[in-house]
Amino acid sequence: MNKLNINILTLAIGVAFSAGAIAENLSKTDYKAGQAKVSAEYKTGKAACASLSANAKDICVAEVKGKEKVAKAELEASYKPSHKASYEVFVAKAEAAYAVANEKCDDLAGNAKDVCVKEAKAAQTAAKADAKAQMKTADANSTANEKSTEARTEANAKGVEARKEASSDKVDARYAVAKEKCDSYSGAAKDNCVTQAKASAGK
Repeated sequence: MNKLNINILTLAIGVAFSAGAIAENLSKTDYKAGQAKVSAEYKTGKAACASLSANAKDICVAEVKGKEKVAKAELEASYKPSHKASYEVFVAKAEAAYAVANEKCDDLAGNAKDVCVKEAKAAQTAAKADAKAQMKTADANSTANEKSTEARTEANAKGVEARKEASSDKVDARYAVAKEKCDSYSGAAKDNCVTQAKASAGK
């Protein structure tokens, strides 16, 4: 369910950080106009949710809040471009996607709901981990460009370490999903499922 979203986010993260802080700063006038637009779109979206009920309304509100959060982060990144600002945009996107996916899980019950929640969390964890790794790598490369070969070597090492951390976070998230799926079994079948989940995660 979340694999497509996560792949799109990962691709977008790479593009954003390669662009880095090259983007031209937004003028203060355009920034203020952008804030007003985001606020107006949020109010319109929230009003539209009022006609819905039960979980459909909760999902709608989560979508509207998520769009507002992402729009604000994108506006900040356009106003004051930096690697950190790019990172905040993708964190906002990951959190918005998680909030909506998590609300959609409420339409399910039992183990199916538990697995759905874990999958949503795993997708969020993976997106955040990738964004963090890209930001650390971009920051290290920026520093290296200003310094010597020694600094570039250090930057490469930091990039490798950051990607290793991201990989570890994603493995843990996938393990949590696999382990949750085992709860639909019992006895030896459940034990076998957990053993396989651990082996796949290298635990």
